[in-house]
Order: sequence, then structure tokens, then C-alpha cells
Amino acid sequence: MAAVAALMAVLLSPAGAAQGAPRESRPVYSYENAIRESVWVDTRIDGDADGKTDRVAVDIVRPREPAQSGRKIPVIMDASPYYACCGRGNESQKKTYDAHGNVVQAPLFYDNYFVPRGYAMVMVDLAGTNRSDGCVDVGGRSDVQSAASVVDWLNGRARGYSSRTGDSRVKAGWTTGNVGMIGKSYDGTVANGVAATGVEGLKTIVPIGAISSWYDYYFAKGAPLYDSGPDWLSNYVESPAARARCAAVQQRLVDEAPRTGDWTRLWNERDHVKDADEVTASVFLVHGMQDLNVRAKHFGQWWDALAEEGVERKIWLSQTGHVDPFDFRRAEWVTTLHRWFDHELLGYDNGIDREPMADIERAPGQWSTDKVWPPRATDLTEVRPAKGAFAGVGTLGPKPSAPGATETFTDDPQLSETDWAAQIDVSTPGKTGFTTRPLARDLRLSGSATVTVTATPSTSTAHLSAVLVDLGPDTIRDYAASGEGISTLPERTCWGPSTAGDSSCFKETKAKTRAVDYTVFSRGWADLGNYASAKKGRPLTPGKAYTITLDLAASDHVVPAGHRLALIIAGTDAGLIDPPAGRPTVTVDLARTFADIPVVGGAGAFARATSGPAPEAAPFESRLDGVAGPGRTQRVPGA
Repeated sequence: MAAVAALMAVLLSPAGAAQGAPRESRPVYSYENAIRESVWVDTRIDGDADGKTDRVAVDIVRPREPAQSGRKIPVIMDASPYYACCGRGNESQKKTYDAHGNVVQAPLFYDNYFVPRGYAMVMVDLAGTNRSDGCVDVGGRSDVQSAASVVDWLNGRARGYSSRTGDSRVKAGWTTGNVGMIGKSYDGTVANGVAATGVEGLKTIVPIGAISSWYDYYFAKGAPLYDSGPDWLSNYVESPAARARCAAVQQRLVDEAPRTGDWTRLWNERDHVKDADEVTASVFLVHGMQDLNVRAKHFGQWWDALAEEGVERKIWLSQTGHVDPFDFRRAEWVTTLHRWFDHELLGYDNGIDREPMADIERAPGQWSTDKVWPPRATDLTEVRPAKGAFAGVGTLGPKPSAPGATETFTDDPQLSETDWAAQIDVSTPGKTGFTTRPLARDLRLSGSATVTVTATPSTSTAHLSAVLVDLGPDTIRDYAASGEGISTLPERTCWGPSTAGDSSCFKETKAKTRAVDYTVFSRGWADLGNYASAKKGRPLTPGKAYTITLDLAASDHVVPAGHRLALIIAGTDAGLIDPPAGRPTVTVDLARTFADIPVVGGAGAFARATSGPAPEAAPFESRLDGVAGPGRTQRVPGA
């Protein structure tokens, strides 16, 4: 026993405590005998206005041995509204409970893998969901405080109780108070929000496909991205008991989120980007560059804001849609996440903070790395559309068009960005497209772009879309199909020990791919009525010119030599934004329209890529010879 105790002391001691300090936590604790308990934490707010402060349910799985020896352990937390309504992960797992109300199945692999390694897994039901009091307010104070109050409780600053209504107090004397929050989508959004409060004890967050500003989930400069507002989502996740008592909160979500797309105090409360200066936790961000649910703008603006504040950061960017890295790069993800938590929560000097900042998927299952992201050589480069030989089929280059040059399109709400790209070289009434010549060398775009458009509408309302397209053959993850770039297999792999009620074994996946002739890799939208303000729309005067800047989603894409880069400007992007009231015809002033794109190597790299003879077309497979295969990475030019 003395030898076992000595081994555990070495494995769990802080880095630097002695020569030979550990570099990795090991699975030395029993998962089967882990402590499983529930605590209700007082959020100190009364969201449902019943005269009592709300308590949120907190389900905990933690190793028994440290508690017996008095050793304190860190916490991995996932705060979610989905534990009862919808489930978590690719297999939609929900919490299950025993006869005493203690959690039996904890969704996902985190508890199976990390509890034996000396971590506690803490799962919080957001207010208004599952077993918690209060109301769902979709990213507002109640959501954020649901999790922040638990961080406070873990650090001795908030009250916890053994039941939802009783007075028996529970303290978290078993933890160091070091907390790492993780979660995909809504869960990761809550982690962003809690980090933006600067709460003490939150050491790191791992947001996966997460929202950074709720306004930008529902609107793009006034253009509606969905035909419903946050009240629908609240109703979707809220428990039946909460739904009956939360009518006032539901109504506020309707009243303060008008479908006009105007900015209100509701959106201000749910904008985490503006509070990036409060973030003290490190951030390991993961996002699908083709995520059309939580669009890629969310990670781009959050990343840029964190960079300005000097926050410690790491990033993975995949070619998938809204997919967890456990399902597109499983083994590497588990290993990297383990090392990240060991470093951030246990203080182990395992070197992960000195490794490349970014991992980027270049082709399905094939990754490159960058020391920093975007690469230091990246510079915004202005490119300009110009008229071509046919209406709506123009060129893209560094020189501005002559004054008076225009192109015209008529909004067709039945057409999407893929329809436009497929007809890029054809004169069609529903879009204007501009392309470079075939590139003489690879051109890498890394970061966020903008497109400034001067347009004259024929009606009092008009929506605009702008997309960047790689024109050329490729094999990509099929992000638009079911699975959003993955296929689920029947075979399972296991990630830690299991119990009768909680298996650590999950279905494997593989990349779902598609051969394409073009790839839309960045997109943005706006209501032209927001020309004077991103926060408030105005009626347009038909026949009058307006200038507006569209924010394009962040990306990292290499347009290969021989391909062309295209900019398309059009109206409604079917399936991604809602159409305006009418069908405007829009005239684009080319002399006053331009794009600022983030080119690695800047204007010089763009000039070199767009001059000189293009190479002869090579089979796509040959272009992958220098790209690392699964499990390996390589640096790319400009990194």
C-alpha cells in the first residue's frame, strides 16, 4: 500500500514540485468505485420570479481514492441544456440515474477517461432544464450564471445543497478549485460566456463549434439566418415544468429579439466578444470551417478578440460541419485533450504550450500545423472585381475598375451559393461572379475577410451575399450531407473503463467525402438596409446607391496552383439566409466594390500567384503527396 500511495503522489504532484515531476496523469484510480453524487448549487438569481433563488443540478463523478486520502483534484465541467431533451455526442446520450438520484450514465467519454486519471467530471443542467430550477434564457445571464455559480461553489464562494429544496449544505472540499470547461455547440457557448465573466478558478475552456455572439447566430448585419428566434430554442430545451412557469422569460425572448435584425439589449447581454478583455482562462478552440449551423464567423471574431488580449490559445480547424473532434480525429483528440488538461489543470510541464498553435485539416483526414495562427506573414490584401466579356462574368485582380463600371443581378431566393459557383462562367441573372486567372502557384488565405459593396437596389429592401470560391477539382468532406463530413460505423472503440450503466465504447467514424469541381470556403451576408449601422436597419430608397461591408467567415484554405479564386456577389443565399420582402434587382458599382482577403504573404504572394503561366493540371492525388496522412502533421508554406 505504501508503494501504491507513493506512486499516486508522484503521478498527481504539481509540475516542478520535485525532480522528475510527472508529464502525464495515469489511470490509477477505480472508475467502477468512483463517487457519484448530485448537488444543487444556488445561482443567486431568481429567473422564474417565484421568490426563491434558482438552484441548478450538478451531477458529479469523481475518484474515491483521493477523497479517502485527502488529496484534492481538479474538475472538468460540461454545462449543457441537452442532458435530458436531446442528448450529447454522435449517439445522443442522455443522463440516466439510479434509485437514489445519482447519475449512472454520464454522456460522452470524459468521465470514463479522466476520472481514473484523477479528475472529477461535473455535468451541470442549465437553469430551466432537466432537474434544475429557473428558466432557459438562451445565452443570457441565467445560462451563464448556471455554470459560473458552480465554479464559485467549487471554489468555496457559493452554496450547494444535497437536494433541490432542502437546507442541507454540501461543500466541495475535495477539489483544488481548478476548473476546465468543455462542450460542443450550446455547451461550448456557455463556456465562452463564463470565461468572459473572468470568474476565478476557471483555468481553461475548450469550446467546440461554439457561438461567440448570439446575435451573429440569428442574424448577419440584419439579414436573418433563421426563420425563428431564441424563443424557439428555449422551448426546445426547457423542461416541461420550467415551460409552465417561464412564460415571462419566453415573451422577453420574443419582444427583445425582433425579426428586423436590429440590435437590442438582449443581444448586448449575449455578446461575449465585447467582454474578451475579462478572459483569464486559456482557450483551446475547435471549429468546423464548413459549419453552417454555428457559422465560422463565431470562431474568427472570438479568436481575434482573444489574441488582442494576449490570451493563451490553441486551435483546431477541420473541414467538417458541426462535428465534434472525437468523431473526426478521435485518437489524436483524446491524446491532445488529455495533455491540455494535464497542463492547464494539473500544472504538468508536458510541452503542449510550446507546440504549434494550430492544427488545420487540408484534405479529409490530412492535417498541417502552424506555429501561430493566422501565420505572421498574413496580410489583408485588397482585390477588385472588374467587368469581363459577358454580363455577370468578370475578373478579379488588384486593379480597380474604371468609374461607371457596373454589373446587375436579380435576387432569386431559390438559388444558393452552390448554384452560383456551378454557373460561375455562365452569364446568369441571379449573380455576379469574378475570377482570377488560373494560379501560377498555391495561394493561401488564412483568417477573416471582408467585402465592401456599393449597390443600388430597385426596391426598399435587399439582402446581399458574398462568397469566396476555389474553382477546381478536389475531394472534400461532404459537409452538406447527413453527418456533415463523417459517416458513423458499427464498430466501437473504448476510451477508459466501463460500468454496467456507462460504457466507454463509442461507434467509430470515417470521413464522408465528395469529389467536387469547386469549393465555397468563406461566406458572409448582410441586409443592405444596415448600410449606416450594423445594429439598426433602415428602409432603402429605390434607385439610390448604398455602401456596406459584409463580414466573411474566418477560414484557412489553400487555392492550389492551376485553380482559380472567385468572388461571387448575389442576393439571397438559399438555405442560409432568409429572403427580403421582394425580389430586388441590384446594380453593383464595381469601381466602389472590393474585398480585403487575408493572404499569407500579402499582396506580393497574390501578385506572384496570379501572374505567370499556370502549371499543367495534375491528378488531385498527386497534390496530396506532400500532405501528412492521418495521425501525422506537417507545416505548410507561410506557417
